Amino acid sequence: MNSMKARLLLREVLPFTLWLAALAGLSLLLDALLHYLGVVWVGRYLGIPGVLLIIGSFGYSLRKRQLIHVGQPLRLLRLHERMAWLGSLLVLVHAGIHFNAILGWLAVWAMLINVGSGLTGKFLLERSRKRLLAAREKMQKQGLSDADLEERLHVDTMTFDVVKQWRRVHFPIALAFGVLALAHIISIFLFWGWK
Repeated sequence: MNSMKARLLLREVLPFTLWLAALAGLSLLLDALLHYLGVVWVGRYLGIPGVLLIIGSFGYSLRKRQLIHVGQPLRLLRLHERMAWLGSLLVLVHAGIHFNAILGWLAVWAMLINVGSGLTGKFLLERSRKRLLAAREKMQKQGLSDADLEERLHVDTMTFDVVKQWRRVHFPIALAFGVLALAHIISIFLFWGWK
């Protein structure tokens, strides 16, 4: 039993934690580097490419909902994950350790919750898919008929379907981030010193 827990920690909890730790650590490192080099102003503009990367990552969602018909879904999913992570990194460096814009920080927190939700869904879906496939393969080797196989895997299949509903949680979080980010961007343009 301890070896199962150790494998679970190594294969699923550790990668999730490393992705989040890398995001936090790299953003702190880049922000510190900007301060060290005396070019903190660069961070002010990193929010723009960060948001553009995050917007670009929605190609996967558009393809999945068949609003666009180009690209392979799995490839777009991997691109979505990478672009959203990199965009989030740039937005975090943009936010820095400056606490002068409450709306901006609300958007950052919504973005971090969204990243956490996305990573959670990624790892939960992958784990449940692997378990379902392993159970199916094991039962097929036992020589069960298709009807028996479906009956025995019914609960596992339902569980996988429930886990897939995670997207119903992820989408509103992404929407909240989008609304807060847009409000932050609009407020920047409204209160910018245009002189």
